Amino acid sequence: MVDGPVELIFPDIDLDGFWDDNEYAVREYVDAPPSAAVIASVEAELGYRLPASYVALMRAHNGGMPHRTCCPAPNRTTWARGHVAVHGIMGIGREKSCSLAGEFGSRFWIDEWGYPAIGVYFADCPSAGHDMIAFDYRDREPGGEPSVVHVDQEDDYRITVLAPDFVSFIQALRPEEDYDIGT
Repeated sequence: MVDGPVELIFPDIDLDGFWDDNEYAVREYVDAPPSAAVIASVEAELGYRLPASYVALMRAHNGGMPHRTCCPAPNRTTWARGHVAVHGIMGIGREKSCSLAGEFGSRFWIDEWGYPAIGVYFADCPSAGHDMIAFDYRDREPGGEPSVVHVDQEDDYRITVLAPDFVSFIQALRPEEDYDIGT
């Protein structure tokens, strides 16, 4: 379990420059830091304990749109060859439409779009719902954190592992310029 100050959990990430706090991001994603009661309530509603590293990042900045939006993928997706794009990362709460328990939160994608119930959908992609990023709890070690996966609705909900844990996922994010978008 990863625990401690967010700067120690993500030592190679410039946390001050990580988020793009544009008007849309602030309106739809960014919420106040979650209290212990809100975290427990959202976890109970979703049926999963959230990764400690994700909780730490959300306590520092609760949701939003990252500047680095591309994550390497081991194979081609319907989005691109070699990577997936991240639009926004949902915060812990219910107030913002793009929060874990908000209008377009994790349960929405499972209940309304038929995404597989493998864990918690925590990040959306620019495809308007045709692919999502999730914490996959199916094969995690007891007490361990879930892996981070891409679920591709356009390819019969194909699941591709992107990172063994949330810290590795955040560290893997790259700027769009690193990829020839559209290939």
